[in-house]
Amino acid sequence: MRSGLTLCVLAVFLSNNLIAQGNTHISAEGIQVEYLDQDSIFFRSATVDFVRIRSTKTENVQIAIVVFKPAKPSPVLLLSHGWHGSVSKPKPNADNPHSQFLTIEVDMRGRTYSTGKQDCNGYELYDFYDAYRYALVHYRDLISDPDQVYLRGESGGGGNGFGLVGKFPDLFCSAVINCGPSDYELWYRCDSVGEFRDEMVPWIGVTPDENPEAYASRSGITTVANVLTPSYVCHGELDKRVPAEHSRRYYDIAKRMNKPVRYLELKGVGDERHWGNITDEQNTQKHQFEQEALARHEVPVLPLSGRLFVAGFLVTKTFLVFMNSVDDIGIIDYDLGRHRVEFVIGEGVVEWAR
Repeated sequence: MRSGLTLCVLAVFLSNNLIAQGNTHISAEGIQVEYLDQDSIFFRSATVDFVRIRSTKTENVQIAIVVFKPAKPSPVLLLSHGWHGSVSKPKPNADNPHSQFLTIEVDMRGRTYSTGKQDCNGYELYDFYDAYRYALVHYRDLISDPDQVYLRGESGGGGNGFGLVGKFPDLFCSAVINCGPSDYELWYRCDSVGEFRDEMVPWIGVTPDENPEAYASRSGITTVANVLTPSYVCHGELDKRVPAEHSRRYYDIAKRMNKPVRYLELKGVGDERHWGNITDEQNTQKHQFEQEALARHEVPVLPLSGRLFVAGFLVTKTFLVFMNSVDDIGIIDYDLGRHRVEFVIGEGVVEWAR
């Protein structure tokens, strides 16, 4: 179900978005914890909240998020879990893994703590947007600047990262994208043991032979032309699970388009593990690369007019575009001064933010 809510109405809606209200208890560690119902695994504490929010995009879907609170108002960092994974249930006294941020881990739809069905870089990427918008309302006192938003993902989460910076071109100030698949058809065809394709088919609903566009609409490599976010891409040269070819191809296209993408490939690194055989020196290099990525960056600004690719959907701070199907790819021309968005290729719905 498409949401026609403006940002003002969305804020009111999200203010009532928790699935339950509950009672306050004292844990064994002496930390005050508010459980959201008597038997719930979800809770709030002084340092971390584990809650569910309702999807504003898909009816009856609820998304679990882990919110680590900073000691002072800070930028927002969204974290994406891996392909087979989910968020880990935190302890009420858990430390913030990125203490300089309000850190939000998003359990995408259909995973362990969320409802709905996985759709492999489809509307499950909209779940990150819902988590961000929810934080703007419920954690506004802990956010230093609502436009300072950052992203980190690795492995399957890196694939999410490639998709997110193309589908949300002016949202993220920078992104860390580690060993991620940028092309799901390529990943499907190279997965000889079926570790990932066995889930791609039910999640997407078809094979790439049956509908190659459905795979392309989920692939970050399709929307490189949209990228405004400085993206820091890192990959091990010998990674067998997600071959480095995914990052190389993405970077080559981005470089030709003069996009703000940097690439670090670690020579000799990777086997059945993404970072197999990594040396201490390379690990330090990787850490420094990420630290540079997560340093303060300027907020990306969408040009006043231009052309954008729509891979299933597109969200900017000014307008949103939804194709008739999340499997479809379109191209739009827009002019903010004239308040105009026109489809060059494809059909869909345009919504304007206020």
